Amino acid sequence: MQSIDVSEIREVLERLGRLAAAEEWSTELNPAQRAALGYLARANRFSRTPSAVADYLCTTRGTASQTLKALERKGLVEAQKSDADKRSISYTLTDAGQDAIEGRGVLDAAIADLPAETAENLHAALGRIARDALARRGNRAFGLCRTCRHHGSRQGGAFCTLLDVALAPQEADQICHEHRE
Repeated sequence: MQSIDVSEIREVLERLGRLAAAEEWSTELNPAQRAALGYLARANRFSRTPSAVADYLCTTRGTASQTLKALERKGLVEAQKSDADKRSISYTLTDAGQDAIEGRGVLDAAIADLPAETAENLHAALGRIARDALARRGNRAFGLCRTCRHHGSRQGGAFCTLLDVALAPQEADQICHEHRE
C-alpha cells in the first residue's frame, strides 16, 4: 500500500516538467529543440537519425525533422548523409550545440544538491516509471549500450552483436535506439 496518492506524484512530475519547459523558453531554444539536442548529445552514432529522435521524444517523424532542421539553421547541429544509403541522414552537435546544452538550470542545480543516495534512488524510480509508461504506450524504452543484450566485447573492445560492429569506448555509455534489456 502506497502512503501517497498517485495523483500527487504525477502532479509533482508535471510541475517539474513545466518548470523545466518555462526555463527553456527563456533561451534561444524551445523545449522540443532542447530535448532533441540533449538526446543527440547522449546518443550513439547509430541513433542520431530523425526517426530515432522522433521515437525517443515520442513525437512524429515530421515534427522531429522540423526540429532538427531548425537546430541546423541555428548552427547547433550538422547533418551528414550516409555513405551507404544517401537517403539516410545522421545529426551531430556542433561546438555551439554542445555549448547550448551545457548550461545548468535551476532543476539541474536542485538535482545536483541532492544527497548521492537520494539521487540514485530517484534516478532508479523515475527510470522505472518511464520504462513502464513507454511500454504501456507501445514505445521503445531506449537505454545505454552497455546495458543491452547485444553489447559484448571482441579483441578487448566493446562490440555490438546486433549490428556486427566494433564500438568506440564512449559508446558504451551512450543511448542506443536498438537497445534491448
